Amino acid sequence: MADGVLHSRVGVTLIGGGALQPGDLDLALAHAPCLVAADGGADAALALGHMPVRAIGDLDSISDAARAALGPDRLLHVAEQDSTDFAKALTRIEAPFVIATGFSGRRLDHTLAALNVMVRHRHLPCIMLTAEDIAFAVPPQLDLPLAPGTRVSLFPMGPAQGRSTGLLWPIDGIAFAPDGSIGTSNAALGPVTLAVTGPVIGLLPRDCLDLALAALTAATSG
Repeated sequence: MADGVLHSRVGVTLIGGGALQPGDLDLALAHAPCLVAADGGADAALALGHMPVRAIGDLDSISDAARAALGPDRLLHVAEQDSTDFAKALTRIEAPFVIATGFSGRRLDHTLAALNVMVRHRHLPCIMLTAEDIAFAVPPQLDLPLAPGTRVSLFPMGPAQGRSTGLLWPIDGIAFAPDGSIGTSNAALGPVTLAVTGPVIGLLPRDCLDLALAALTAATSG
């Protein structure tokens, strides 16, 4: 990590200090066994019996006890104040994919900021675990092998448009915008294909984690 970037050949679980559902961290680690904490997420990880390989951030939220437990070699202090700890950590990870947990469920501004970071750094597949959903930045092309009836929501984080197959309500020709048309609670008729331009967050039920992860990594592997 001499270049300030954590290089991992396996998926990375990134834990924050937000709300965690029972089993969230274990679920994430089962898919992404390299554990990294965003600042105070180190305390959450240690409280659940897991030692992060790194804690990254401005380190203003991590406790003295967590600092001591990790030791200086596991701490990466990033002093900049114009980015969140989620952004500081995500932009210093090089891995096949990231599963983020502990970034929703408490402060709404923190959740929105994390979604903003995800659409700004779409080159790295990242799925956020929330209480009932998974959320991810939709790449320009995405194939989702969904079962009929699966809920599919698309929320634009800026002006966006796209094409789709396999959705109950196709998105072709719709001008999406945060203050205009959005795509909440659409439904799959079967496998779904999406082609989008502009920043869009996709939301699926949590039980779609495996297929979404495979689809996202396939879409960005080229």
